[in-house]
Amino acid sequence: MKKVLIALLAVIGLTISAQAQTSLQFGYGGYTQMDACDMHDGIGNVNTAWGGVTAAIYFQALPKLQLGASYTFSSSSFKHTDDCNIYYHVIMLNGKYDYYRKGILKMYAHVGIGADISHMTFGDDSRNKGYFAFQVSPVCAEASISRSASLFGELGFGAQGLLQVGVRFKL
Repeated sequence: MKKVLIALLAVIGLTISAQAQTSLQFGYGGYTQMDACDMHDGIGNVNTAWGGVTAAIYFQALPKLQLGASYTFSSSSFKHTDDCNIYYHVIMLNGKYDYYRKGILKMYAHVGIGADISHMTFGDDSRNKGYFAFQVSPVCAEASISRSASLFGELGFGAQGLLQVGVRFKL
């Protein structure tokens, strides 16, 4: 009986993992939370802020819900000194909910919460500071370009940017 139960659990586990859809995405977002809010310890005015680059992995939890994790990198320099730079490292847990599908188009909402570790350099001196990071994107669209690749765009606010665009691959 014990062997039958173990074999049954193994078959169920393999079936669930075979049906689970995993996707990997890479994106760029402009005007991040780090530049809009004072996530630079009150150092001064931002001189250059180029946005953020994000890599994420998602797992299908329910038919319309995906859960995953992401890493975003961004940096800024400041007006008052040439030697002052901040490098932002953001790690978040994310969720996406599909609210519309038709053909190759999918509309969804995206939320994420996590932490930002800001690495600040001042000439030869440096320090780290942590901040709360989030992403709220209620208007998002994804268009499939093949069975395993799609392009996406997300409009919202947070650590991944005001407008994030990129590519997503199904694994």
